[in-house]
Amino acid sequence: MRTPTEAEIAAINKEHLIETPLRPADLLFVFGTREGVDERVDAACRLWREGYCRWAIVSGGVTPGSPRSECEIIATAMIARGMPGEIILREDRAMNTGENVIFSLPVIDAALGLANIRSVICLGNSWTARRYPMTLHRHWPEVEKMLVTIDSFRTPRALWHTDAEFSRRMLSEWDKIEPYKAKGFIAEWPAGGPGGR
Repeated sequence: MRTPTEAEIAAINKEHLIETPLRPADLLFVFGTREGVDERVDAACRLWREGYCRWAIVSGGVTPGSPRSECEIIATAMIARGMPGEIILREDRAMNTGENVIFSLPVIDAALGLANIRSVICLGNSWTARRYPMTLHRHWPEVEKMLVTIDSFRTPRALWHTDAEFSRRMLSEWDKIEPYKAKGFIAEWPAGGPGGR
């Protein structure tokens, strides 16, 4: 496992761990996970209760560890904590972030119409950070994107590099950015600063 340089730490804190201003959005995009499910569900329900989303989509297929899809596990927990089931769209085949977006767009279009969605809040792990909206931007550039990230580490986010596992995850995701851009999996975001389209 490599140790990040001071320059890398500064770049990740500035460019990757983006915090966008939040305002009410048409859609909350909940990216599937097996880790930090409770934290993700809590954040989704909080955003809904505080009026930050009218609709949500949960995306994630069956991954090792459970016969149930990430989507089923997360959406069921969201409903159990008070979110109305009728506002939660579901996509249960995706096995990675690209598929989360590619497979969800037709679901969103069929239920709501993509043209009716002007703003989206991406919700996912802190270490994946801007790769969520960058993936969304590659396939759906027209919509405004905001980002909310969560994690279950006790280490403060700005000190991620002091925690071996947090650092491993962060560097793994950071290292994907340029190759993924080169392959066309993701697109540069934000344009014009945090909170931009």
